[in-house]
Amino acid sequence: MSVDVATTREAAATNGHAPSRGESLSAISRRVVGLLKEYSGKGPVKARAYYWNDLLVVLMTDGYTTVESTLLQQGKAGTVMAQRAEFHELMIPHFKLVIEQELGREVVACMNSSHHAPDLNAELFVLAPRDETLVAGDAKG
Repeated sequence: MSVDVATTREAAATNGHAPSRGESLSAISRRVVGLLKEYSGKGPVKARAYYWNDLLVVLMTDGYTTVESTLLQQGKAGTVMAQRAEFHELMIPHFKLVIEQELGREVVACMNSSHHAPDLNAELFVLAPRDETLVAGDAKG
C-alpha cells in the first residue's frame, strides 16, 4: 500500500495560491494518520495538528491496535510503550518528510509520547527557527 504524497503546498502551487495554515495542518494530520495506517495496519480515529512558533504537535486518539489493547488489558503497558518507541524511531524520516513538505520548514527534532487511559498519542516536532528574533515568552541565556 502506498500513501499519496502530493502535498498541500504542491497542490496550491498548481492552483496559483499558497495553502492556508489550516489547509497545511489538516494535510499534516491526514498524512501522519495515513503513514500510521500504512506501516502499522491501523491508524488513529482522530488527529489534529497544533502549530506554535517552532513547535508542531499532532495529537491523535483511538490508535491502539487490537494486540496493543490486549496487552494493555493484561497489564503489559511497558511492553506496548517499548514497542511504540521502537516504531516511532523507524517512522521519524517519514514524519519529517511530511512536515517539511507541508510547512516548508526543517524539522530539527521529533519526539512522541503515548498514554493509554485515555488512548492518546502525540507526535512533537521542533522546527528550525525562522530567524533569531525572540517572541513573547522566549528567554535567551
